[in-house]
Amino acid sequence: MLEIEISAENPLDFLNQINDALGGEITEKWNEYSLKLNNENAFGTIKSIPFDWGVNVIDFDIKFSKEFVLKIEADDFNPIRFIYNYNGSFKHRFGINNEEKLVEKFHSLIFTNKTGGCNYIHFPKNEKLEINVIQIVRKNFLKKRTTNASLLNKRLYDIFVDTDHDNRFSHYGSLNLRMADFIKKMKKIKSKGMVKTLKVEALVYEMLSLHIQQHNKFYKGIQLPTSLSKNELKIIRRLGLKIIKKPSYHYSLDQLSLESGLSQAKLQDGFKFLYTRTVTEYVRHIRLEAARELMRNADLNVSQVVYSIGFTSRSYFSKIFKQKYGVTPNDYRKNALNNLMAEESVS
Repeated sequence: MLEIEISAENPLDFLNQINDALGGEITEKWNEYSLKLNNENAFGTIKSIPFDWGVNVIDFDIKFSKEFVLKIEADDFNPIRFIYNYNGSFKHRFGINNEEKLVEKFHSLIFTNKTGGCNYIHFPKNEKLEINVIQIVRKNFLKKRTTNASLLNKRLYDIFVDTDHDNRFSHYGSLNLRMADFIKKMKKIKSKGMVKTLKVEALVYEMLSLHIQQHNKFYKGIQLPTSLSKNELKIIRRLGLKIIKKPSYHYSLDQLSLESGLSQAKLQDGFKFLYTRTVTEYVRHIRLEAARELMRNADLNVSQVVYSIGFTSRSYFSKIFKQKYGVTPNDYRKNALNNLMAEESVS
């Protein structure tokens, strides 16, 4: 096991110090920094994107050939870190502790340390890792006009306003599959340049809100639904992803129950927990989202879009589309085409 000491003053320093230890190449494009590794130490990339108000994101998409431990010093650059583990696993501990805590796939971790403390992140060897890290520099973030720290629960509030870094904090979150869907969206962004940066930033704030919501549920004692196991929730997520891939298919509770081996009651509980919608509401939501995407990017008229996503009535589609988005499909398509041309002009 090899230890890498990190005493960064900013996210780019973080990449540079990993690069110095492991050997790779750092490139920059549109303010996105990428460390590419392809040697005896690791294969993959670590990316960093800084945003305004002390927010930055680091994405690991990498496989290490050896066990590595990052020893991260908590000095002047000592952000709150919101970590979501999309794939693989890793362990964390503070310098004052000997016991490492495992962060599994689809689980999260929030932590920060006292000034002068150390954080240890232990990465396994030969395991595909996809990890999203949102870092918040508190002094800068609290200056943002739309930041309202008083809306946080007391424990998180105390950490956010601890701009002198006097406290140590960690929270190991439970299974969260909604965050996985946002990571997947982030990976699928095809835009370039400034447009890509803006889209990533929007999803980063969505992820941050999900981290905070999950901690609020923990703070209030709200746990995973007792009617469902973790494996059953994963089965329901797979159904949710199937519906995204094939929105035009005719889905019914009977068919989904038979396919999954879960009762209709468990299906409804699972969809409500993961997607805050019943099965029927979720299918309708996915079809409408698919319609929006087609009208933004495909050379189809509204009628063609309607039937390609599984609706049989254009009038019904137009009614629920306007109810959901506040605009008719025709008007939305016109605006989307205008926005697409503007987007291409700045890419």
